Amino acid sequence: MPKAVKSPAMNDTATLQNGQDAAPTPLDGAAKRYFVKTYGCQMNVYDSQRMSDALTEDGYSETTDVQDADLILLNTCHIREKAAEKVYSAVGRLRELKADRASAGKETMIAIAGCVAQAEGAEILRRAPAVDLVIGPQTYHRLPDAVRRARAGEKVVETDYAVEDKFDHLPSPKASVTRSRGVTAFLTVQEGCDKFCTFCVVPYTRGSEVSRPVSRIVAEAERLAASGVRELTLLGQNVNAWHGVGEDGREWGLGALLFRLAEIPGIARLRYTTSHPRDMDDALIAAHRDLPALMPYLHLPVQSGSDLILKRMNRRHTAADYLRLVERIRSARPDIAMSGDFIVGFPGETDADFDATMKLIDDVGYAAAYSFKYSPRPGTPGADMDDHVPEAVKDERLQRLQALLSRQQADFVTSLTGRDVDVLIDKPGRQAGQIVGRSPWLQPVIIDEKAAEIGDIVTVRIMRTGYNTLYSTPD
Repeated sequence: MPKAVKSPAMNDTATLQNGQDAAPTPLDGAAKRYFVKTYGCQMNVYDSQRMSDALTEDGYSETTDVQDADLILLNTCHIREKAAEKVYSAVGRLRELKADRASAGKETMIAIAGCVAQAEGAEILRRAPAVDLVIGPQTYHRLPDAVRRARAGEKVVETDYAVEDKFDHLPSPKASVTRSRGVTAFLTVQEGCDKFCTFCVVPYTRGSEVSRPVSRIVAEAERLAASGVRELTLLGQNVNAWHGVGEDGREWGLGALLFRLAEIPGIARLRYTTSHPRDMDDALIAAHRDLPALMPYLHLPVQSGSDLILKRMNRRHTAADYLRLVERIRSARPDIAMSGDFIVGFPGETDADFDATMKLIDDVGYAAAYSFKYSPRPGTPGADMDDHVPEAVKDERLQRLQALLSRQQADFVTSLTGRDVDVLIDKPGRQAGQIVGRSPWLQPVIIDEKAAEIGDIVTVRIMRTGYNTLYSTPD
């Protein structure tokens, strides 16, 4: 039979605040409904949750049907190609919905949030008059007020912010809200970026690097644990650059913070993303060695294996630096699986540069990776560089690179066959009699429903594998 570790019981007072039910106050005598669509990274997922909390506290209720929404919120990402154009296309479709609802006497507001909102600002209102509200990632604490102003007829743009305000104003998620999020949760500890890679818009849309104070991180983690969360993923654009004054009065880095969070009753697993190789210090590597709660999976983007391209990207490390770092991490935690990011076709990339990237991938051996063709982002140095690579060449290189990464991922998944793996059960299965959990390396694991309950950590043997799914029956 599988070995199970039971989820701790939820606090009976988790749905109460100040001794009273935490019910929202209706707006204008009737609750309004909002619909949120999230694009892009895990940080955006977290931001959408926090905006949802703010709207819920202000009397809104969430709907999963966009046709039913009084407020439609698009939380956008600027990383992918033609991100802004995709937003305008989506707004064009929503304009028709807004007109249909207006003819039926129903108010509908459209709000654009996220990195496209920060980058485009008032231009969105000029190009898409159907939009009522534009709000950037640093000003979500102003969302309820901005919505009220928009409802009163004002066209609202909220993108200006003070760096020190980043973590000061968003409401803490109520336990009644966090409980519905299940046994895993994101927790932002750091935002912004000071690295200024030449291909990236993040420093311009998310601002400079700011670390959230220890006390607020711990307090939110404790609330999440009280609501039944068992696995936390710490988020930041450069999450391993996080630092702050700890409870002992000393300067902490991410490694020390992870040890502190592991002390919270109920928190059994910890992860973090996304990391930069330059911020992977000795203390964090030691945490991978010494902290059982820290999962053996690390997303450590390198982008290229060519020193020339890395220099043009302003990555400030070489391929050899990265490989030495991977060797140190694997020495500390031999079962760790590596994930990465790769950009092909950066300006000036030759066949030799691309071959160097393929060699680095061969040398590392990745369990998973994200790979993209380079596309210029307006306002970034890369957009103004010479020697842009033809699209056909980018396409061919990307196909070769993805084929290699797919083989490596398949090899890693296959290597888990026959192994005993600890799995956190997080949701029902699609088929009757099954439940689904997540492995230490983030793959979904299909398990017999009799083996455990949601929130349990159960040890099972992997009997077979799919492309990225593990299948088990109890021992």
